[in-house]
Amino acid sequence: MPTLGIDLGGTFARAAVVDGKGVILASAKVAVQDRKPQGVVETIAQAAEEAVKKGGVKVDGCGVGAAGQIHKDTGVISVAPNLGWRDVPLAQLLTKRLGYDVKVVNDLSAAAWGELHAGAGRGAQDIYVVFVGSGVGSAIVADGRLVHGGGGVAGELGHIKVVPGGRLCGCGEHGCLEAYAGGHNLIAQTKELMASGGSRVLERLTNDDADSITPVTLETAAEAGDAKAREIHDRAAHFLALAVANQVTVLNPSRLVLGGGVLTHCPGIKRQVLDGVQQWSSRVSREGLLIADAELGDDSGLIGAALLVK
Repeated sequence: MPTLGIDLGGTFARAAVVDGKGVILASAKVAVQDRKPQGVVETIAQAAEEAVKKGGVKVDGCGVGAAGQIHKDTGVISVAPNLGWRDVPLAQLLTKRLGYDVKVVNDLSAAAWGELHAGAGRGAQDIYVVFVGSGVGSAIVADGRLVHGGGGVAGELGHIKVVPGGRLCGCGEHGCLEAYAGGHNLIAQTKELMASGGSRVLERLTNDDADSITPVTLETAAEAGDAKAREIHDRAAHFLALAVANQVTVLNPSRLVLGGGVLTHCPGIKRQVLDGVQQWSSRVSREGLLIADAELGDDSGLIGAALLVK
């Protein structure tokens, strides 16, 4: 029987009915307007009901991928920066609302499971998945199983410290990799540079409209010769490259899967990450390593969450 997959972001809740091979049979998307837990539960329920109605089938359980730190056994979201949540029992709330069992995992764990079974990880047993989008996330699959860690937060690459006591991160701590290299923070740093009046290149690229800034804007300014934009860009790329290279050394995956909007749309940053893996991961860990782009795009988390139910 098909299962339901949910991708919960800070802006939308997406739902999909997925068969056992990872094929999406029907889907729906509903905007998150009320970020309080009960409001989000109702938004997810609306998306789920629409997807099931479109699919015209019954579903056997539901998996949810959500950005945040999630307890592996209870489905309690300890920290969800995009929603401003602390200690929310989402699995319990959704199980009560939907009427069937709900499994809640980190969004990157869901994405990794989707790529493993229906995407760029097919045929591998040991993969490391890194997505750099609005934030920085990663997930580990070892011997065909997700690695959750003792508290369920293994693979939180975005929250390793790269500048102790540095920039404030959405998780509430300082100096995290995500605070320097996540898309939201790349935009924030670029806006700070523009507000300081330190970049005529950015003013020209944006027509003096800071709200139009994206990570691509930063990379374009850096490549156009803006020294301060280059500093922000290269610092982020360097931190990412070193972090990923060190994880390759520690985990020794057979496949490294890269995805997310920043790595997809900022080839300069991606190139530095690839170069860093070649230069800084251990020689033995690099031997036989296949680096692949994520194949499922925005659907990886939907598909993976649904498949995790089984």
